[in-house]
Amino acid sequence: MEKLQLENLTDEQISFQIILHSGNARSKVIQALRVYREGRVEEAEALIQQAEEDLSVSHDIHFQMVQKEACGEASQFSLLLMHSEDHLMSTLTMKELVKELLEIFKVKDLQVAGV
Repeated sequence: MEKLQLENLTDEQISFQIILHSGNARSKVIQALRVYREGRVEEAEALIQQAEEDLSVSHDIHFQMVQKEACGEASQFSLLLMHSEDHLMSTLTMKELVKELLEIFKVKDLQVAGV
């Protein structure tokens, strides 16, 4: 995905971009778990990959904000920014947990199949 340039965005728009991309990722992570349950393993793995791409955009936006602050351009604190960071971090955690669950399920599926 293309790197989002923050120069022309307000702090609110930046926060909404983090929420947008991490929200898309969260939806894909949940969908991956559901399609895996239906036996569509490759589709689940593709959804996890897509979620990681969305999270990469959110994480990059957040990192740009941290870099700006490190250079002396402090962002204005807001509940919206705090919410966007919470959204990003909880989705990152959810993605890692679901990835681990899918690996456990694969091992269990192999054991049941007698492989």
